[in-house]
This record gives sequence, structure tokens and C-alpha cells, in this order.
Amino acid sequence: MKKKQKTLYPAWFVLPSLIIFTVFFLVPIIQSLYYSMTVWNFDSAKFCGFDNYVLFFSEHELSSSVVHTLIYAFLTSGLKVVLAFLIAIPLCGAMKSKGFIRSAVFFPNLVSTMAVGLTFSYLMHPTKGLISIALNAIGFKGIDLLGNPDIALYSVIATDVWKGLSISVVIYIAGIQSIDETYYEAASIDGATSWQKLKNITLPLVAPAQNSIIILSLIGGLRTFDLIWAMTGGGPGFATDVMASVIYKQYAGGFYGLSTAGNVIMLIVISLIAFPLQHFLDKREEAIQ
Repeated sequence: MKKKQKTLYPAWFVLPSLIIFTVFFLVPIIQSLYYSMTVWNFDSAKFCGFDNYVLFFSEHELSSSVVHTLIYAFLTSGLKVVLAFLIAIPLCGAMKSKGFIRSAVFFPNLVSTMAVGLTFSYLMHPTKGLISIALNAIGFKGIDLLGNPDIALYSVIATDVWKGLSISVVIYIAGIQSIDETYYEAASIDGATSWQKLKNITLPLVAPAQNSIIILSLIGGLRTFDLIWAMTGGGPGFATDVMASVIYKQYAGGFYGLSTAGNVIMLIVISLIAFPLQHFLDKREEAIQ
């Protein structure tokens, strides 16, 4: 009897988390799977099989949002990883006023995403925006950063990178400062150059911080909605629509089953990317250690 009690003892600690996971995560997912295969409103639901999924991928305006989401997520994540590292390196050195510069770099993270989106939508106005005026002054005339379907998505991506760099830089700085100085001292004794120290010491040992940035920025990019909605509303046309904005539009239009199917598709896309990537990054980190 005592042995059985000892065996069950750890389970009591897991039980509260398991209940919360089941009620707030597992049950809603199962309900979403069911409602994604129905035409429903708040009064009734009619089962329609996979019709909502077929419709989602057969309509170009809807299916293109998956491509836009992937472009957005991978570009923003990649740029944040590279640019934040290039900014963090000098901020961990002997640069004067680096405390002030660190505060300035972190400032965009203190501003709400909606405020950033509205501000940059005005800055990118084709005739009155300061960014457009500056581009005209250096010879890039007639560029409509948010009105041109070919470049609108990349204009929003640039804004996202500007805002998201701050937290990535802070994570990098924390990772770089946690590296033991004795590694650099030993490398200096062996005659290593600054580039060799960066390549052979800093880059490998900052991998845990880099992995966190990759996962956070990539998942954030896959789930993005507020910045795009504030800047373009998914336009012009459907040029900047991502999965979250399409889901919102379908729900606002009363297509609840189609919207729920979009949510399920987004969950599947994020899972198919995030879990294998996390596994790969963990293996890479173990190999380095």
C-alpha cells in the first residue's frame, strides 16, 4: 500500500497542470477540429466534412495567405537573428555611451505594436510620409511603399524588424555577457584575432540565446496580425494578408466554419515548423556543448 502511495505521489503534482492543459488547450483544439468541418453559427452547426479546407486552399485570396505568412515569418526571423547579433557585438565591447545606446535600441519594444503600425503607415504615405519624401530626395521617385502590391509586404516586414530587433539585441547581450572571459584570454595568449574569437568562441557559445531568438521571432512571425492590420489591413487587395488576418476577415464576414478551419491550418503550420526546428536547435546546442 505504501509503495502504491509513493508511486502516485508525483502524479498529484502533475494533476493541476494536466487539468489546466486539458480544459484550456486540449478541449478547445478538439472543438476547433469539429467546428472546422461544419457550417455553423451561434444557433446551429451543419456538418460539411472537409469542404471548408478545400475552399480555403482553392481560393487564391485565402491560400496565398499561407505563402505570405511563411515569407513574413522567415524573413523577419532571419533578419532579426543577423542584425541583432551585429548590433549586440559592439554594445558588449568598450564602446562609449553604450548604456545610452542600449536604452535607445530597446525603446521600440516599449511602444505598442498598433502604435508602431499606425506611425509607420503615416511615415510611408506616398506623398506626405517622411520615408517616402526621403526616398524621393535620393532618386527613388513615385514609390508607394504600402500601396504597391509587390513591395507592401516587405515594407511591413521592415517595420516588424525595426520593432523586434530590440528584444533580440537584449537576448544576445545577455548571452554574450554570460560567456566566461577566460576563453577570450586564452585565445589572446594563443594570438587569436578578433575575428577568430568571434567565430570560434562567441558564435558557438551564444547559440542558446540565438536559438531563443529564432524560435520566438519565427513563431511570432507565423502568428502575426496586429502590425499588418494597423498598417495595411491586408491590402492592397490581398497582397499583405497573412493567415491571422484572413481568419479575422472570414470570422467578421460570418464565415465561422471557414474561419475555424483557417485556425486549424495555422496551428498545423506552426506545429510542423516549430517542433522540428526546436528539435534541430536542441541537437545543435548539445553538439556544441
